[in-house]
Amino acid sequence: MTSHTHTSRITRKHRGAAAVALAAATALLAGCSSSDDTSGDPLKGGAKASGDSVVVGSNNFAESILIADVYGEALKAKGIKVTYKPNIGSRETTYGLLKNGSISVLPEYNGALLAYLDSKATPKSTEETTSAIEAKLDPKLTLLEPAPAQDKDSVTVNAATAKKYGLTGKSSIADLKSVAKDLVIGGSPEFQTRHQGLEGLKSVYGIEFKSFKALDAGGPLTQAALTKDTVQAADIFTTDPTITKEKFVVLQDTENLFGFANVQPLVYKSALSKDGVDALNAVSAKLDTATLLDLDTQVQSDNKDPLDVARTWLKSVGLG
Repeated sequence: MTSHTHTSRITRKHRGAAAVALAAATALLAGCSSSDDTSGDPLKGGAKASGDSVVVGSNNFAESILIADVYGEALKAKGIKVTYKPNIGSRETTYGLLKNGSISVLPEYNGALLAYLDSKATPKSTEETTSAIEAKLDPKLTLLEPAPAQDKDSVTVNAATAKKYGLTGKSSIADLKSVAKDLVIGGSPEFQTRHQGLEGLKSVYGIEFKSFKALDAGGPLTQAALTKDTVQAADIFTTDPTITKEKFVVLQDTENLFGFANVQPLVYKSALSKDGVDALNAVSAKLDTATLLDLDTQVQSDNKDPLDVARTWLKSVGLG
């Protein structure tokens, strides 16, 4: 995966300041109202957790906060004391806090983390991605099992286009080959020239669209254009709640053009007991993309408290 994937993730996850602010505020309020200490400035560090005391951090976007709550509540269900440090900042900040033990567990995305650690890496599978990350990780850190859930770039069509051409969630990007000449695709300006964009769609899938409309990186401009049929296909991220709301159809990236973006816990080794490791691996086994999309929708569209959403889902799958 190339370095631009990492840059994209840092910027594009802000799917509206209101959603992020709401999620951050609710996570902070929920944490402060619980028995777990969330006091102190996470940027200044603190006592290093070990064994049965774990500090769960998150980056500064709504989905990271939600997944951190899922991790933390799964650990608490095993009797492990948890402290939340939500909405800290970008990977540049949180990776340093992990290295010095100020936070113990962080939701990560394997491809984006690898791009941060090694911009020249080009893994061909989730397993290769994990191995490449482990080769570059600080020795005090480790990755646990990746979840099937991925939040990554996609080629997504609107409901009218899906109906017209008989496309479903099981359809591949390759299924556009005979009809792309009639479709306008939208995305960030960079999407037009990137391999993980129009160039790759042509070289990997043999697809050329009627035209390209420069919008934003999976944000409100792209969402609105797809909803209004200004574009019929677009680069929408696979856990964006707009997919559910507008009945968009995400096409399967069978050739992995857009790389890998599996949710994967990054852990400060000495902070997590075997019970903690087992608890988070059990979460990963249950968390697929459709589930994460549903949880994101509850938080970002339905304005539910991410901590409540996390607890309800964990109980529903026997982990809460």
